[in-house]
Amino acid sequence: MIKLDTLENQANIIYLGIGSSLGNRKLNIEKTKFNLIENNIDILETSSYYESLSWPNPNNPKFLNIVLKINTKLTPLKLLKICKKIEKKIGRKKSYKNAPRECDIDILDFNSCVIKSNINLPHPRMHTRNFVLFPLFELNKDWIHPSLKRDIKKLINALPKKSITTIKQI
Repeated sequence: MIKLDTLENQANIIYLGIGSSLGNRKLNIEKTKFNLIENNIDILETSSYYESLSWPNPNNPKFLNIVLKINTKLTPLKLLKICKKIEKKIGRKKSYKNAPRECDIDILDFNSCVIKSNINLPHPRMHTRNFVLFPLFELNKDWIHPSLKRDIKKLINALPKKSITTIKQI
């Protein structure tokens, strides 16, 4: 386990997942990127856009997703707080779990750390999500899941076939 305060004031490589299923999805994601930059978060790389069915209810509006590779000196908890503030600013409202939303920001991987305290890293369900794995693979073909110790190619190959065929790069 990593002590959270040891991550402060050092350059950290982080992967964020950003998604939107309501309103102008692409504009919502671009506004989210702008707000991250406004909070002194450096965007190093951006994946292509990926459109996928809403989960768990595929009848809800489709999601548009990207993954960002970022650099910040923030701790995981401070970064999470900023992400939650940005989600609200873009228009996210309190609703039921997995509801359609204007903005969703997930910290996927923070310096390959495994943290289980006030925050769970890596993201606990990222390895089962096509809309995370495909754009992450685009950014880092050699990425290894910090707690599962499995490379991204194996994680993608373990997805159900429907999960692979229902996502499209935009």
